Amino acid sequence: MERYDLLYRLYEEFEADTLRELQDFVDLFPPVDSRIALDYWQDASDELESRKDAIRSSFAAGDAFAEIAARSTRDQTFTALDLHSKYGRAVNALVLDVDETLRSAGRTDNEIPRDTLHLLTEFHEAGVPIVICTGQTLENVKGFTIQGLGNELVHSGDVSIVYEAGTGVFTPGHGSTTKQLLYEDLDPTVREVFSEVRSRVLPQAPDDLRESVHLQGNEFNITLKPNFDIGSDPAEAVIDEGLVYLVDLLGRAVAAAVDGDFETESADDWSRAYYADADPEVADVLAAADAAPECEVDDVPDPIIDLFDRIDVAYYHADAAEIGSLELNKPNGVQAALDVLGVDDPFVLVMGDSKSDLRVMEWAAEADAGIAAAPKHASQDVLTHVLETDELVYDRGDAASMLRTVYVLNLLDER
Repeated sequence: MERYDLLYRLYEEFEADTLRELQDFVDLFPPVDSRIALDYWQDASDELESRKDAIRSSFAAGDAFAEIAARSTRDQTFTALDLHSKYGRAVNALVLDVDETLRSAGRTDNEIPRDTLHLLTEFHEAGVPIVICTGQTLENVKGFTIQGLGNELVHSGDVSIVYEAGTGVFTPGHGSTTKQLLYEDLDPTVREVFSEVRSRVLPQAPDDLRESVHLQGNEFNITLKPNFDIGSDPAEAVIDEGLVYLVDLLGRAVAAAVDGDFETESADDWSRAYYADADPEVADVLAAADAAPECEVDDVPDPIIDLFDRIDVAYYHADAAEIGSLELNKPNGVQAALDVLGVDDPFVLVMGDSKSDLRVMEWAAEADAGIAAAPKHASQDVLTHVLETDELVYDRGDAASMLRTVYVLNLLDER
């Protein structure tokens, strides 16, 4: 109760809102060549330090309390206090999805907000490694990460990129372990299936589908993306059509790769039955396209099932249809990244919005290795997990609020 009372007093006796406004102004002030603007920044900086000094002189842990008041709201601070009371430790790595997590087309024009970028820099300077964990290609994510965080930070040795949902890990500055191609360790039969699907996916697609989608430039996963704005009605239509096509194509490739005399004419139905049973969203799309399976999953031959069990079909509404390996996923990629970064006893903040992010959240919960946060528009399964654990849900485009909470958690742990 002592810490609770002290923090309550902090927000009662000091103008924390004004302090945060000054801190944000000082931190986010853009570089300008103007004497008047620089004088204004200096005045704000002096006022900020004066207000912090008043807090420092009023509390035994004055430095920490001054930073807490300058960085977070009352609600964020008491959430951090609850987290520290529950877990008793600081977050020692950030594991962050990008699209619709750090940035959002709905609010931030698909750019990572400046306050979020600045907070990531603050964590880096505090010695907390950052793992960017995304389904995007390495080149895409590396480009905007360098643009947002700066080349020096990205190549500092404390930043890792898990790309294509775990097929590879890129950690600059770590010699032979800088780039790990995790898909190279897969069974040859699995790699054969992916090679077969990739070689046929566009050349054999129906004309209308081939003209409406493109392949994301992945190293391993096979991802169909729409040639329309993501989330639009045309994008929904072509991705739904593309999902049915991918499921059928995968069934034929698996039937051809498995040892045995299997009729490829039945392969479409086997694949539809298996993946409809595995994922209700896939089942709904197949049913709406009049492509529901005509057999039950129990009718699928065991050798076919064994290979299906190693391959994932993912559906992202009006965004993407994807085939990936279940042996290559974000949790495995994150653990490989943390190993390279030297995080031996992880307690991470996982932020994400999709089913692939949920797997990382579940790993962290099961291993007592971290906490999970998600935006309000995340998938229902993600929200259910987050609400059942620590209720760390934030508004669209406002990842900074969650980073502020964890920043305070770490400050509290230092006391």
